[in-house]
Amino acid sequence: MLVTEFSTEVVSAPERFELFTEITGRSHMPNRLRSNDQDDFRAKMRVLDLGEVQVSTLSFPHLEITRTSKLIRQSDPEAYQINYFLCGKGVLSLTERDTGLGVGDLVVMDSSRPYRGHVHAIQGSWSHVTVQFPRALMPLPGKTVQALLGIPIDGRRGIGGVLARWLADLNTRAREFTPADIPTLGSVTQDLLASVVARFLEAEEGLSPEARRTALRAQIGAFIEQHLADPAMTPQAIAEAHRISLRYLQQLLAESDTSPAAWIRHRRLERCRLDLANPRLNARPIQAIAARWGFTDPAHFSRVFRMAYGMPPSDYRDQAHAPTAPSTPGQ
Repeated sequence: MLVTEFSTEVVSAPERFELFTEITGRSHMPNRLRSNDQDDFRAKMRVLDLGEVQVSTLSFPHLEITRTSKLIRQSDPEAYQINYFLCGKGVLSLTERDTGLGVGDLVVMDSSRPYRGHVHAIQGSWSHVTVQFPRALMPLPGKTVQALLGIPIDGRRGIGGVLARWLADLNTRAREFTPADIPTLGSVTQDLLASVVARFLEAEEGLSPEARRTALRAQIGAFIEQHLADPAMTPQAIAEAHRISLRYLQQLLAESDTSPAAWIRHRRLERCRLDLANPRLNARPIQAIAARWGFTDPAHFSRVFRMAYGMPPSDYRDQAHAPTAPSTPGQ
């Protein structure tokens, strides 16, 4: 199964913390856990299995996590773990050094190194995203990565921001993926992680050319998402923003079987489609929705929307908002 969901509320309050400890010990690695809310520990977890790469999103109110030398000797998957904080705050203690962590921070951990962490989150909200994968998959020397362990990486901007948005999107879209997507999703996740580590340590020469191209494509994709509403965003503007030639930009996206212009159009159409299906925007004119996402010519927008989705924008909106017919018994 690609996606697994878990909630402690499947058992009674006194059993919840013990269940959480058991499940996370199997899904990640055994740790010594303690919480201020152990009497009624309300937590949930969503795990996206990408083969050797596992992406988990967790929610809990408070947790103290300790990985001891004894636990490492008993069970060590020899893995890197990257945590991205979605809410709340935490303190990580590694090699006698305490580091504060907050919303938007990324931090790299090693299953073979002892650590202790405190996380205070918001009840009911996703606390953080955890990525775990074998150390052997990291295309950088172990000594290079060790220098980064336990140090906060900014996930609000730059390549760290690209990785953070990618991880958040993996969680949001987890149920949209199929087994055929696993190799691509796993590969992109690994390349982005390696690029973040390399950029932080100024060690990009240690990355393969393919990993650097993947990271650049991800940066370009994030740039496009941020500027979809700007009609002046063109392939040439994108190339200049990333200090590359237009030809190289075209080559990069050709590796993903698309072109800069086609990708911009596709993402703008998707935003328009989502707005048209949104009942809260039902009163907004179609032309206003199109203009909001960079389509300044209504006739052109109607034509390309029909080519993409097989019907005019008005028909799509009507279909999206049509009441669902009740099912007939026995069908």
